[in-house]
Amino acid sequence: MVLVLVPRPRLSWSVSLSVSLRPRPAESRTTDEDENDKRHPPPPLASPAPPCYDPPCVTCLTQTPLHERTAVVAKVPIALQLFSVRGECAKDLPATLKAVAGLGYVGVEPWGYGGDKLEWMGFPAKTLRRMLDDNGLACCGIHLATAALLGDNLPRTIELNQTLGNRFLIIAADKPRMSALNTIQELADILNSVAEKLKPLGMFTGYHAHGFDFTLIEGQTAWDRLFSLTSRDVIMQMDIGNCASGGGDPVATLRRFPGRARSVHLKDFGGPPGSVIGQGKADWPTIFHLCENSHHTEWYVVEEGGENGLGFDVSARSLQALRRMGK
Repeated sequence: MVLVLVPRPRLSWSVSLSVSLRPRPAESRTTDEDENDKRHPPPPLASPAPPCYDPPCVTCLTQTPLHERTAVVAKVPIALQLFSVRGECAKDLPATLKAVAGLGYVGVEPWGYGGDKLEWMGFPAKTLRRMLDDNGLACCGIHLATAALLGDNLPRTIELNQTLGNRFLIIAADKPRMSALNTIQELADILNSVAEKLKPLGMFTGYHAHGFDFTLIEGQTAWDRLFSLTSRDVIMQMDIGNCASGGGDPVATLRRFPGRARSVHLKDFGGPPGSVIGQGKADWPTIFHLCENSHHTEWYVVEEGGENGLGFDVSARSLQALRRMGK
């Protein structure tokens, strides 16, 4: 038996088995190898241990039942950007986190962090972590102001996110710096510098898409210029709906910068009022294919807008729509 491991992008490995069958001799005889096999029998395949996904190890793959060995794949986990339920967060954050977990989300992404305190929404970092753990939620990222990455704020930002167990420090938006070539360069320099400081800690910084990021400046969108100037360690947090609303093409943009979208915001566009993911014009099959095969995407993050958020109903229907798509 020959075992060949064929690596694919993150969290996806395939196993190809080639079996050579030879006629058995008319008379069998006991060999040293036979005796060794009796003393050290191979592990049973009937009850395999949970596979290791990052990457899968040979033992886990070979202990997977034969009919399941074509691929061992972990789905991209789905989180909720808490801006979607910000009205509820402001009223009762513990109850909101419990409700979000009850909907079936496995992660959350806080918003609006400025780096000036070791707390969010009035709760200390350690208390927040305990609330997340109690509800089985991971902190999949955080949206912050650019100022949170500068000067004395950066150590606090790092400390808070290490406490939360979060690796992705994402600038939510920086319209002033994304409005001219010289300030785009300034933002790129900030991101590159912070990315280098975070690398030894296993953390990343990045930038989240808004419609204004796709304004043309001297023949190139601000978004394309920013990510042409930043290292591959800087996360390109594509927001599908925001990109399209600003005249951008999310599919073309994902193709242009492979390997950069470790975290992606899922939001449709062009649908009727009250519509959710899958009811608009986004090409979800292509988007998911690119995320899962070209970008090593680690989190899908649902975000829906509205003055005070759109509440649990839209968040629930969005997740249900993704489940129907096999996510």
